[in-house]
Amino acid sequence: MSVNSELGIDDVYIVHGITGYEEREQFLNNHLRNLNFDFQFVTESLDKTQNELWIRQYFISDIRDVLTNGPLFCTLVHILCYEMIVKANKPYAIIFENDVCFLGDFSRDIRNIIKEADSLDEGFIVSLENSTLKFPSLRETKKSRHLYPAKMGRCAAAYLVDQQAVKNMLNRLKVIKCDKVIDWWHNDLINEGVIRMYWAHPPLIEQGSFNGKYTSSIASRSDGRIRSFRWRFQKFYKRYVHRLFKS
Repeated sequence: MSVNSELGIDDVYIVHGITGYEEREQFLNNHLRNLNFDFQFVTESLDKTQNELWIRQYFISDIRDVLTNGPLFCTLVHILCYEMIVKANKPYAIIFENDVCFLGDFSRDIRNIIKEADSLDEGFIVSLENSTLKFPSLRETKKSRHLYPAKMGRCAAAYLVDQQAVKNMLNRLKVIKCDKVIDWWHNDLINEGVIRMYWAHPPLIEQGSFNGKYTSSIASRSDGRIRSFRWRFQKFYKRYVHRLFKS
């Protein structure tokens, strides 16, 4: 039995690109299989006509004046994942973008999070990542607690979502179409009360695009090392020093 079945989680959905991400795909294939998780990579369609139909269905008419193809298709694939989650009809699902790196023991930590999530009112997202380097204050955190209410997300590279939150988001799209990139759109929905946000602490996931594991096509190896050093320094400061003064 997979970990997913044991915990009531639908597949891990990986927001992916059709080409150009082979290294990331290989890493996630190996890692998630070793963790005994069911998962699937999700992309836009190879059929350009189908993609345009989806874009007209889910986004405002002038979305291409707002988003370039990268953020647009990334946001579209998140929404396609939501449609798949509704059809699967499981209590929870996990969504990763394809540059995730794992911190600590993911199987153990996600079990702890599910235990707490079971007691929450339906209609929530749990941010599993540290991408914005925002953390609960030291005054809030407790050793026995893993979820903390938040007023905004921490990007959209890694999150647990429950069935009701997915339904709420898709129902909202039927009335008001998406007008921005996925993580900012989530923040709008939080502000409007469509979904609620929780931060997992300690975080379970870090983005390889941020910590230097994956460099961009225009970055040199040296740039990656510098970016990695800056990330580690900022992470240490925000997690262990800045939080001392956070109310």
